[in-house]
Amino acid sequence: MTPEQMRDASLLELFSLEAEAQTQVLSAGLLALERDPTQADHLEACMRAAHSLKGAARIVGVDAGVEVSHVMEDCLVSAQEGRLLLRPEHIDALLQGTDLLMRIATPGNAVGPSDIYAYVALMGRLLDPASAPTPTPVSLPPPAPELPMAELQLEPPVSRFELSELEPLQVNSAELARPAKRVTEGGERVLRVTAERLNSLLDLSSKSLVETQRLKPYLTTLQRLKRMQSNGLRALENLNAQLKEQSLGLEAEEALEEARRLLAESQQLLAEQTAELDEFAWQASQRAQVLYDTALACRMRPFADVLTGQARMVRDLGRSLGKQVRLEIEGEKTQVDRDVLEKLEAPLTHLLRNAVDHGIESPEQRLLAGKPAEGLIRLRASHQAGLLVLELSDDGNGVDLEQVRRSIVQRQLSPAETAAQLSEEELLTFLFLPGFSLRDKVTEVSGRGVGLDAVQHMVRQLRGAVMLEQKAGEGSRFHLEVPLTLSVVRSLVVEVGEEAYAFPLAHIERMCDLAPEDIVQVEGRQHFWHEGRHVGLVAANQLLQRPVSQSSAATLKVVVIRERDAVYGVAVERFIGERTLVVLPLDERLGKIQDISAGALLDDGSVVLIVDVEDMLRSVEKLLNTGRLERIARHSQQAAQVARKRILVVDDSLTVRELQRKLLLNRGYDVAVAVDGMDGWNALRAEDFDLLITDIDMPRMDGIELVSLLRRDNRLQSLPVMVVSYKDREEDRRRGLDAGADYYLAKASFHDDALLDAVVELIGGARA
Repeated sequence: MTPEQMRDASLLELFSLEAEAQTQVLSAGLLALERDPTQADHLEACMRAAHSLKGAARIVGVDAGVEVSHVMEDCLVSAQEGRLLLRPEHIDALLQGTDLLMRIATPGNAVGPSDIYAYVALMGRLLDPASAPTPTPVSLPPPAPELPMAELQLEPPVSRFELSELEPLQVNSAELARPAKRVTEGGERVLRVTAERLNSLLDLSSKSLVETQRLKPYLTTLQRLKRMQSNGLRALENLNAQLKEQSLGLEAEEALEEARRLLAESQQLLAEQTAELDEFAWQASQRAQVLYDTALACRMRPFADVLTGQARMVRDLGRSLGKQVRLEIEGEKTQVDRDVLEKLEAPLTHLLRNAVDHGIESPEQRLLAGKPAEGLIRLRASHQAGLLVLELSDDGNGVDLEQVRRSIVQRQLSPAETAAQLSEEELLTFLFLPGFSLRDKVTEVSGRGVGLDAVQHMVRQLRGAVMLEQKAGEGSRFHLEVPLTLSVVRSLVVEVGEEAYAFPLAHIERMCDLAPEDIVQVEGRQHFWHEGRHVGLVAANQLLQRPVSQSSAATLKVVVIRERDAVYGVAVERFIGERTLVVLPLDERLGKIQDISAGALLDDGSVVLIVDVEDMLRSVEKLLNTGRLERIARHSQQAAQVARKRILVVDDSLTVRELQRKLLLNRGYDVAVAVDGMDGWNALRAEDFDLLITDIDMPRMDGIELVSLLRRDNRLQSLPVMVVSYKDREEDRRRGLDAGADYYLAKASFHDDALLDAVVELIGGARA
């Protein structure tokens, strides 16, 4: 390969970067000029951008770029000198030229001479309708020569967010000939770095930070050794004082003095080394922290990077729909992780298109409603409590709630009677369902069944949330919250089966200590009361397949996790504390590990696994559906209530179960419930009871079969059994007693005293 070929390849690459930066300047300036065509600063910025592109295209020999940017520059100069007032058709043409320049500068795009000829002719007609200029022949940029891998080391591909780190160039041949480095307006060198290298740097810096923490216990040990030596020296002095009363030989006195000298010298040396280590540990930790903070900052980009072209998209989409729409943006400099930015682009684009299509009305409708003809969409970005908060609002017509009701009924998502009673908040949640749309007619923008559910899904992938509010006739507001970075996660670290696990705070609703009496059985499952509802209780050790803890704590440590409408309490052994963890992806060879998303290191260097909360909730639902969810052994409750007798009530009727449970609880018994014979059989094998009260007719396993199984079990065969049934026929009574029941009570003659008297007759009072 010749040096000329190498140079040409570098020039074309830099021209592409230059075009990307300058076309952004052109797009932003032209949109501002559309609102006020006489703004001198925007006219100047656009003219300079077109002029810079013309010079860059001439340097690299891209004649097509020279022709397009030249006629754009002529138009802008005419506007600057007052010879031309920019009208919408001029703005349209200049934006078209901006797109054409980007296509010319992007390798692989098909732009032919006819495209250039047509554009130059269009601009000629707009500038001078009577005399359109004849464009000169143009040539397109030659394809970059193929370079052998041995001669050219290529970096891995970089994303748009990495390319955008390069500031706009003032192009000249000397600068274009140096592709390896760039200089910003502030004089700082800027290099292209791949995301993989940044991730590696962040990983190494986080490990370095952890390693410095390991010096602390070592320093503590040295301090302890220093105190021990001081005590040893004092003890030797005391011994010397006592031995002075004795007559010691010369050799003994010399040996004692030598011991005192050696111990004093070692104590002095230890004190010096301890002080030096203390200073080194402090400086090392400070440097490691700065290194980590700097590496993390390298991953952060301004929110403006995700907004490239969005204002233009809103404007063009509005014009295609016959609407006047303007996008206002606040918080463009808000710093966000580049990975988060990349994943936010699609949902933000969807919400903006949704606001233009569904929210903003036509100019005629807006004028009739007393609004300006031009619709306004506001996008605001800010930091709040470690999160990126986005608010996207429009001043349109809001959501037609009655249309939503009709659509719900038409799609058979809810009966008409129920839909008529749905609140505004409940109606708005339907908009996030897959395939739900208020448009029956399919267009290029709407009606294709790809709605807000796609936005919600993408935001959840970022461990975030999205909410919708609206005011009829005044507009809608979307509120999005996502982490500032995916590299660092604020988590609650807990202990399960003597191992550390981390729950991301974004999914935690609360932490609590549950007293044994707060845990109740509802529908055969353990629950506790939380914010006006029963919340299911599950054991973390079963979900994470860890051994059961033998803790004798008086309360149960519970983490309440939420994902959408699913809420569960996860019982853990211990709360270690809140930590900011650097996310370390798991080795790809491991595949997807159930309920785990990544790993991290704690301050002491030990490993912690980060829980995938969404995956964990699916595991809970799976265990519930298969009937394999285990009860949490309440050791503290059993220890505190050794004298209380336990009764298991098995009945498929919720009313009967709750009635019997309350009666027995009021009498002082400890009561558990099960929803059918199978649930009861599992409970009997898992826990100890003093009495079984069961119905006969139940799904999965009836009471007769349950009693038969119990009587054949060596451990349970002596357990007293009471059958309570609606059937009061002699053959039913005989059938129950023959199966092994000790008492038969008919529900037809059931009353409080009859049940309680029967229980006392079988097992006595509640206390032993």
